Amino acid sequence: MEIDWVWILLQEFWVGNEELVNLYENTLGNAGYVSFKLGRTNNRGDGLLIAVQKDLFNILNYKELHFNDCGDRVAQLLHVELALPCSQWQNSDVRQEILIVNTHLLFPHDSTLSLVRLNQVYKILQYVESYQRDFHLKPMPIMLCGDWNGSKRGHVYKFLRSQGFVSSYDTAHHYTDADADKWVSHRNHRGNICAVDFIWLLNPDKYRKLLKASWTEAVFGMFKYLLRRASLTENDAFALLKGENEDCITHSGFREALRELNLIGHCHGLTEEEIKELWVQADVDGNGVLDYKQFLNIWSSTNLDQKDGEEVNSTNDAQEQSIGFNVKNAVLSPPEVEKGRWPEDYSLSDHARLTVVFSPIKMPCSKLIC
Repeated sequence: MEIDWVWILLQEFWVGNEELVNLYENTLGNAGYVSFKLGRTNNRGDGLLIAVQKDLFNILNYKELHFNDCGDRVAQLLHVELALPCSQWQNSDVRQEILIVNTHLLFPHDSTLSLVRLNQVYKILQYVESYQRDFHLKPMPIMLCGDWNGSKRGHVYKFLRSQGFVSSYDTAHHYTDADADKWVSHRNHRGNICAVDFIWLLNPDKYRKLLKASWTEAVFGMFKYLLRRASLTENDAFALLKGENEDCITHSGFREALRELNLIGHCHGLTEEEIKELWVQADVDGNGVLDYKQFLNIWSSTNLDQKDGEEVNSTNDAQEQSIGFNVKNAVLSPPEVEKGRWPEDYSLSDHARLTVVFSPIKMPCSKLIC
């Protein structure tokens, strides 16, 4: 008999409305769910909710992450184990644990907030890594769920893809990263329709770049985007940044470029530690300046020196086994949004509901994931 494991994740859940909270908690409780809610900081009123079937999951841990930034955003982390193991693995030592994250990123009201949003995702992935390390956990499936307030063209999407995560809906429908307009899931307060709701999956056999290296590439990708938005080619940009009577970019010139691009100089900007990290990654020979070749590495934002930043596949036959997931199906409701249209008569929410069906599989664990 095949068992359906069900979990529900909500964003913009109005934790400040006692009547609504009681309605959800009582209804979910009567249906056999245990729920966890988390409000945004500074009493913003809304927040997050995770609910899982208590008879089908053992709750191993629950954690809350407060970004403590200008958006007062938060995230939830739930560590669960299947209480009723898959029948084909009843007598095996396959670990059947899952990490589930629920979040709602800041809306990009203006370009300066793109960096805030990227940092919110970076904090989530840092927290997940530290959680696995602190509790000496072996690799397991990680699902990042929520309203990401950004499309497949954005820096957040590319950052998560660089870490090995796949969009469950796109996987189910065989869409590529370039298929940015095949579906939508939200009509925002500006009246724009866009695809912003994702259930990201990372299986334990996935091998990733070091997190810091991916974050650096993402920031340099933003750096390049802003330069290109100003109609600058790589040659034009290098000529501008190196200044007059110079053949290279100095550290002060690099900082000034970050300031001109609005990446520093305000409360949402890069910290001094982050600026230092970017410079170290760019100045690979450590001579204190960037020549044209090093600048092209920044421009490509994927060719930075990562001597130990790329994980390699292990061929150890004795590799430990863990549960993993194939994406079996994914559906958006109402159905019109799957064709990139928003129905004018849909009034339940300004978001579509995303439902994903996963099929458990046995797979080897990456020993280098942490």
